[in-house]
Amino acid sequence: MSDEHPWTRYVAIGDSFTEGIGDPDTHSVGGHRGWADRVAETLADRTDEDFGYANLAVRGRLLGQIVDEQAEAAVALGPDLITVSAGGNDIIRPGSDPDALAERYDRMIATLRRDGATVVLFTGPDVGMTPVLGMVRGKTAIYNEHLQAIALQHGALVTNLWALRVLRDPRMWAADRLHHSPLGHATVAAAVLDTLGVAHELGAAVPEPLAARPWREARVEDLGWAKEYLVPWVVRRVRGTSSGDGITAKRTSMQPVAPRD
Repeated sequence: MSDEHPWTRYVAIGDSFTEGIGDPDTHSVGGHRGWADRVAETLADRTDEDFGYANLAVRGRLLGQIVDEQAEAAVALGPDLITVSAGGNDIIRPGSDPDALAERYDRMIATLRRDGATVVLFTGPDVGMTPVLGMVRGKTAIYNEHLQAIALQHGALVTNLWALRVLRDPRMWAADRLHHSPLGHATVAAAVLDTLGVAHELGAAVPEPLAARPWREARVEDLGWAKEYLVPWVVRRVRGTSSGDGITAKRTSMQPVAPRD
């Protein structure tokens, strides 16, 4: 690991994962901090050069939307580092095909690597322990294998979230069980910096194991979760709407990064 790194212009693209949903922060642009902001803060702190950061991610975006709305826009900003997470919202939709998604993802990575930027992509985490995402565990695993091959072909780096077993802890997830909690975002940020070989002080927090919960208590919590989060998600799918409708990216241009504690 090194305190020094070669990057001065960082662009993050993707969906809610990269926007930082699940990690609310009134001091952050857009009201959410997230792992990408944490990575940018560390990179800015580890260079004597002027450092710029843009985040084009928007919650709810599908792979095709990220390709059409964010990929070329990211390259146009002249970055030397790009992180991209895309396809997760497609995978959880019934009938989606991980093989077809991978073909489009491959073309997107070729675009992002076109001018020589370092590109970091992500495998999906192992979601077998969650009530909704667990149903697409098999598709996620197939998609992940494609992403590993795509990264190898194009000389991109991979942050392997599937291998990050600590993300299976429920405290790594927000109350909606779809997005990472602040602890989860900090853990992902540490993993990205490890992938880049950049020294940091974030650490990958490993909480003490949770005590077993009574069955009835867990079921009551599941019912509350379904009413508050699952039903609205299903309704949006039926209506063809998205949580990202009317939302714009929080950092559409290269901006300096304010130091954080």
